[in-house]
Amino acid sequence: MTVTEVSVGWVPVAAALLLLVAAAAASLDGALAARSAGQPLGGGLLAPVAETARLFGQRRRTTVAADLPLQRIGGAGLLTAALLMIAVVPFGRWTVADLTVGVVWFNAMDVLVWAAVWLAGWGPNSAHALVGGYRCLAQALSYELPLMFALTAPAVAAGSLRLGDVVAAQSGLWFVVWMPVAFAVFCVAVAGFSVWGPLSAPTGATTAGGVLVEASGVDRWLLSTGRYALLTAGAAFGATAFLGGGHGPLLPAWLWLLVKTAGLLAALVALRRVLPVIRPEQFAAPAWLVALPLVLLQVLVVSVVVVVQA
Repeated sequence: MTVTEVSVGWVPVAAALLLLVAAAAASLDGALAARSAGQPLGGGLLAPVAETARLFGQRRRTTVAADLPLQRIGGAGLLTAALLMIAVVPFGRWTVADLTVGVVWFNAMDVLVWAAVWLAGWGPNSAHALVGGYRCLAQALSYELPLMFALTAPAVAAGSLRLGDVVAAQSGLWFVVWMPVAFAVFCVAVAGFSVWGPLSAPTGATTAGGVLVEASGVDRWLLSTGRYALLTAGAAFGATAFLGGGHGPLLPAWLWLLVKTAGLLAALVALRRVLPVIRPEQFAAPAWLVALPLVLLQVLVVSVVVVVQA
């Protein structure tokens, strides 16, 4: 499958599509929350609309001696990172940026989220918000190294860091079939850099607070939307790197990618209702002692297969 780089004029279209899918994810999350509470699903599906209207009508909360520029940069950083992530993901036969180092670019943007979340915690000059920022850093130190090796596996198999080549290498068999550990680690990391589900402690509504504790109005909307957008970007990348991208029968390539992204995104959204929140110190041991050795073994297996086939 040949991937063609489109003009810059398509960037707003890509951003609109990202926000549309992220809104669908938020609606699904609202529906699942409504079902858990025994309420009508219709109200849950429209919850993102109601929440957006409420936050846009709400005044921004200000704290004493807040570093507003850094707070604003942190608030917008999540959505910005998500937009930059999908820039390298092939949408069927088209991509916004056909980088030869697309896998590395995605990884770099996920590290950018660290800074954004920490700034969102630092900016309000509030101990409760800052606790959330440091929780994010502590958590990221646990999932980032396993994620880097998980991203290495499809790149080694394809012999390229370009996502178009990674998709082309899956024309016969999706990578998830023989790289299940790398795929599982990647999905956990998506929850981590999206501050989602079991890894949402940095935003946690506990007595110690979180990065959302002082955010209100547009600032809170940006942070919440950014989390859904990161989840969507992660699902799109996962569908590309492990689920064959646009490969599939009958349907056009772009529609296959959309279907696979929606399926993976729905599974990630549902994690929030299934698994409890894990504190960063609880997450560190399994990440370093279980996930890292297993994903290293996965990369070794992939490397041996590539050498034997060569």
